[in-house]
Amino acid sequence: MIARSDLANVSTIRYPLDTIYPERSRRAHTRLARRVGVKLNLNMKKKRREKVYAFIDSQNLNLGTNKDIVKGKKRIYKGWKLDFKKFRQYLSDKFRVKKAWLFIGYISSNKALYRRLRAFGYDLVFKPTTKDRLGKPKGNVDAELVLHAARIEYDNYDKAVIVSGDGDFYCLHEYLEKEGKLLRIIIPNTKSESSLLKKFHKYKTFIIHEKHKLELRP
Repeated sequence: MIARSDLANVSTIRYPLDTIYPERSRRAHTRLARRVGVKLNLNMKKKRREKVYAFIDSQNLNLGTNKDIVKGKKRIYKGWKLDFKKFRQYLSDKFRVKKAWLFIGYISSNKALYRRLRAFGYDLVFKPTTKDRLGKPKGNVDAELVLHAARIEYDNYDKAVIVSGDGDFYCLHEYLEKEGKLLRIIIPNTKSESSLLKKFHKYKTFIIHEKHKLELRP
């Protein structure tokens, strides 16, 4: 134990906090140190917050929330409009997502939409689109999402949130779980998720349960 009188003639001393008046608070130690001109090694390192990235399958997210699901002649799920601005804030508030990668098919006429999404806080990754037999654009982003999560951005984050109910990401979920990097799988609804995701039940969050917070209002 070092007495207060011993500190008066010392300009710089580095001791762990608990060796100098252990009964005192950190604030009291700091005040004492300032009075006698002593530098204290408070030995209190802040724990680094884990960096969380979200990887979002925009098509699965959009259709999974917006499109009705009909079984036989009965509608088992009523679609609703997701507010992407609210959703970005939700990712930040609930999962501390630092960067949200949104994988989306590129259509030149949608430039205004892309500007808004960037303004909401998304980082966009584009996939060239083609047209189906009905002339509707399509752009499957699965490969781009897996590539970014498992390789391009892998060393830049500690935990991943995957936003999709698509079973094609089974291998990605399995890999991230094995590496201790899978934080959450966010799925649009309970009616259209892939049966392959049953194994990852403990990681699941369903957006439909947050509809009251995330729905786009007129």
